[in-house]
Amino acid sequence: MILLLRHGETQWNVERRFQGQKDSPLTARGRRQAAVMASLVADLVRRDGGDWRLVASPLGRTLDTAAVIAQATGLEIETDPRLMEINCGEWEGLTWTEVSAGREESSRHWIFDAPGGETHDDVAARIEAFIADLPPEPERRVVVVSHGAAGRVMRGGYIGLSREAMLDLEVPQDAVFRLQNGQIDRLDCEPVE
Repeated sequence: MILLLRHGETQWNVERRFQGQKDSPLTARGRRQAAVMASLVADLVRRDGGDWRLVASPLGRTLDTAAVIAQATGLEIETDPRLMEINCGEWEGLTWTEVSAGREESSRHWIFDAPGGETHDDVAARIEAFIADLPPEPERRVVVVSHGAAGRVMRGGYIGLSREAMLDLEVPQDAVFRLQNGQIDRLDCEPVE
């Protein structure tokens, strides 16, 4: 089982900036989101009773979120660069408005076209390698703290979605996705204002 969550809201999320592999701090709301996700994860881990790992992308926003989960669960944080967000190349730090000029903003497909950035295949290869290195189900028990696009690729790859369908998956910052037995369940946390 994989419990997958996205980091809490950041300042650049609020400003609608491409973060990619650059960082901005969690907002106060993002810290509250991390706390409610940590509470849910701690409950799930306790109820399961198995040996769990906590693995996070090494970027600051995921480590800050993972630290709250570590405190709630007693798990130690491991990092894995394969869980990092897509590298958005020259677009990192720019706003969606600046980048989307002349593009269909409702489409997410062009995020993989950033000059100097990663392609969909690059991100998928990283995520697939991470999952391949995990124990097989049902022994697999890992909490993963990752990102929006990387999380979409992980969930879509896990259930075999097309690239188009994968990019249409939601990326909440107040929910936990359970990947188990070839299916994905969304577990909502208490609402955060």
